[in-house]
Amino acid sequence: MVKLNKIYTKTGDDGTTGLVVGPRRPKFDLRVAAYGTVDEANSALGLVRLHTADHKEMDKVILRVQNDLFDLGSDLATPDTGEDLGFEPLRIIASQVTWLEETIDQFNEHLAPIKSFTLPGGSALAAHLHLARTIVRRAERDAIELKAQEADVNAEAIKYLNRLSDLLFVLSRIANDNGKSDILWTPGKHR
Repeated sequence: MVKLNKIYTKTGDDGTTGLVVGPRRPKFDLRVAAYGTVDEANSALGLVRLHTADHKEMDKVILRVQNDLFDLGSDLATPDTGEDLGFEPLRIIASQVTWLEETIDQFNEHLAPIKSFTLPGGSALAAHLHLARTIVRRAERDAIELKAQEADVNAEAIKYLNRLSDLLFVLSRIANDNGKSDILWTPGKHR
């Protein structure tokens, strides 16, 4: 259980931060950047939820995702050293990825296929969903780079980020009147 009594500790004043386990790391460390980008995505989803009053089901989905992103951040902040930690580390599991896939399918089944990429925008909700989607894509790239460097990144966490960006794209289309208000890219339009 997390308990935060004191907000500032001064332990990071030297430019380092603590992970769940292991030695302190520089704040520019790739692992710190990876879970920091997940936190940034979660904050962007908080902005999304400012616009979901008329989309109750979407709001429930986003709230669940926000909770999962805290799980994912904890997962990334707990390197798998292979040692007994004395506790079960929080990891993203396959059922969380499956839930995203099922949710994508549920929302996508009523959308007409698109014949071009969509430009971020349309409604305020869609624009915020696109912003969150691009931050999630960056978090995915960070996690993949971390896996290449340290090899101890949970594969399900990377899958989760990949599916989440897809879900946010589908939700952006829902937010744009089920795709009717999507702004489509016209290749070479201004050449």
